[in-house]
Amino acid sequence: MAGFFSRLKEGLTKTRNNIVHGIDSVFNGFTSIDEDFYEELEEILIMGDIGVNATGDILERLRAQVKENHIKEPGECKSFLIESIKEQMQVEETAYDFEHQQSIVMIIGVNGVGKTTSVGKLAGLLKDQGRKVLIAAADTYRAAAAEQLTEWANRAGVDIITGSQGADPSSVIFDAVSAAKARHTDVLICDTAGRLHNKKNLMEELKKMNRIIDREFPDAHRENLIVLDGTTGQNALNQAREFGETAELTGIILTKMDGTSKGGIAVAIQSELNIPVKYIGVGEKLDDLQKFDSDQFVNALFDVDGHA
Repeated sequence: MAGFFSRLKEGLTKTRNNIVHGIDSVFNGFTSIDEDFYEELEEILIMGDIGVNATGDILERLRAQVKENHIKEPGECKSFLIESIKEQMQVEETAYDFEHQQSIVMIIGVNGVGKTTSVGKLAGLLKDQGRKVLIAAADTYRAAAAEQLTEWANRAGVDIITGSQGADPSSVIFDAVSAAKARHTDVLICDTAGRLHNKKNLMEELKKMNRIIDREFPDAHRENLIVLDGTTGQNALNQAREFGETAELTGIILTKMDGTSKGGIAVAIQSELNIPVKYIGVGEKLDDLQKFDSDQFVNALFDVDGHA
């Protein structure tokens, strides 16, 4: 994973400049740990998209540790801050059970976040683990969505079920579920439409798809993964909240983490929504989607060499 770690570290350069340099200047600029010190830290964390709630929790934990360990020098509490951020990102349920069971994975999210590429990359990841994967191209609204997905399916070496453009997405899901059962597929990954995330009809469509799956394949392990674009910061958080009202979200795929200054949003999303970030994308290649490791992420963010 060293290759991925170095890509992650490189991808987080802008975020590091945004957050970590500011944090370092606070540690170096203060001679004592007082309220001004905490206020400066708070401002930097919030401005770095870590979010108000997560920042409050991180600093509360830091204050407790400073007191407990009788720390007087600001520079001495940097390692405690890093640990506090890691703890903040620990979500109880980070299971990847679906990788080992007969599963149906719905990939949801607005257009432009990298949904189609995430479907292709996830298919490649599972295929490499020896799983038999089938993709359902249920985004029938967006022109060329099926063609793009077919290209990814070919790249990953997996089968795909498509419908004609403008067809009822639920009919594609029905066909795909039937095929998955007939072919003894391990994991069926369903791409879904992403436009109009704030309009009722898309949400109704997602509910309809879920009803079909519940009816046709009740025994399948279910995952609803939302794809969020790391560059959109707080907007990503709002999207997750909206989709979460319709679908029971079980995990997050965070894309476009290479080159964003808003990488702190990973901390905010995981701690505010209590939904685990399961995969993180740092590029365009098939292997640029990897399982998310919060310790590794924070190490890469702070350029701490703790990934061995």
